[in-house]
Amino acid sequence: MQAKSDIEVAARWATPMLWGRLAVKAFSRSWGRDVMLYTGGVSFFALLAVFPAIAILIGFYKAVLSIAQVSEQAAALADVMPTAARAIFRAEIERLANASARTVSAQSFFAVVIGGYAAHRGFKALLAGLNLIHDETEPHGFFKFNLLAFFVALAAFLLFTVVSGAVVTSRLLEHAGPGAEGPPGGIPLDGLWPALGLAIGLTMLYRYAMSHRTPVAWAPSIAGGLVATVMSTVSSWLCAIYVEQIAPLGATYGSVGAVVVLLIWLSWNVNAFFYGGAFATEMEIAARSIGAPEIEPDAPASETVVSLSERRASRPR
Repeated sequence: MQAKSDIEVAARWATPMLWGRLAVKAFSRSWGRDVMLYTGGVSFFALLAVFPAIAILIGFYKAVLSIAQVSEQAAALADVMPTAARAIFRAEIERLANASARTVSAQSFFAVVIGGYAAHRGFKALLAGLNLIHDETEPHGFFKFNLLAFFVALAAFLLFTVVSGAVVTSRLLEHAGPGAEGPPGGIPLDGLWPALGLAIGLTMLYRYAMSHRTPVAWAPSIAGGLVATVMSTVSSWLCAIYVEQIAPLGATYGSVGAVVVLLIWLSWNVNAFFYGGAFATEMEIAARSIGAPEIEPDAPASETVVSLSERRASRPR
């Protein structure tokens, strides 16, 4: 009987119509009018934190690497950014890479203060948005929420550092190989590392930071991470096409066009992250309805999206 039940559950998960319903429900859950408030907050603080983060990374590279290695790392960092906004990053990275170690160290100190504040606020907005998407009616306590945002921001910074180092290492290995040939199949490894790092980071974020009661199961977390990574990659590609071929923003925004491109790119990626969280949440709800007790939480979750007004009404007076 157990084997028959498992087969029936697997057959229901293999139905394309089920995945289509999950995608539509996740869209409704992540694109509500309340979630867009968190999208704007995360995008703003990410824009505020990205340049201090680059100053910190360049300062670290100059302390432990040679000048040539710093230039390679700088090129890898610039390639992660959208094409239309890459010029402002290259100019800033080249300025920091050619500056003296003392100057970069002093700027890195101030960057830690400014970037740390912006990153912490941005990750607080990201976590709050994911909690809302996951129907968490009771918010974290003040100290627990701030501590969680701090550790998530620190983990994201470390992951970004590791990914940029992996990109540089892959490029060096490709150029050092016989004939400087790329990997089999023509797929560059330095293009796969950012996507792999993003998928791993989002999977861990959905599993350990999206629910208050119990960690989200691995299957929904991994599925949400993969969906968000694909959407982020596609949105970055569409953003490049839009600003370069359809509507050059320089003609509209003038000298700040690159900043506008960066903000659009950030907002589209944040929307992808929230959609991944919504997809993982809908998978949990579907699993409970199908009858998968291994990912059922301790307390039943509502199948309706929690709004900000409902959350305020549920708080004790």
